Amino acid sequence: MAVNGAARHRAREAALQMLYQWEVGRAPVPDILRTYWAGRDAPPDPEDELADAVPESALVEDERAYANGLVTGTIERLADADELIGAHAKNWRIERMAAIDRLVLRLAIYELLARTDTPPAVVINEALELARTFSGEEAVPFINGVLDAVRRSLDRTTSAEP
Repeated sequence: MAVNGAARHRAREAALQMLYQWEVGRAPVPDILRTYWAGRDAPPDPEDELADAVPESALVEDERAYANGLVTGTIERLADADELIGAHAKNWRIERMAAIDRLVLRLAIYELLARTDTPPAVVINEALELARTFSGEEAVPFINGVLDAVRRSLDRTTSAEP
């Protein structure tokens, strides 16, 4: 089964949440992948207003695999992403960025580098939606600027290869 656009968006949201657990909690990736999905599979507690109450938003196996691949791929390409962020985030050191903004950038850069089946404009738009949802409207222009500069630099790099 192919993962459609809405499911990919939900998978990116899940991936960002798992990356945040990894960044802040410093838990091993296999533990994060296991505990994240186990929490989603538990029946919602009617007393918990933050519980996932909409079962149709749950991710099926292919979509979970997509999210897990985004997490592991982003972490594997962390050095590449951080180098690109550092080169294109004018007057910002990566360690001084808000954790969620840094993770949105890393996730999107991983997709730009390794997930060439998704057009760059879609990757950037998805990153901006993640920023709006998890960071705030003020992060959107910054993330857009960095990702657009990264995209342009990757276009030059890939078009320069024989």
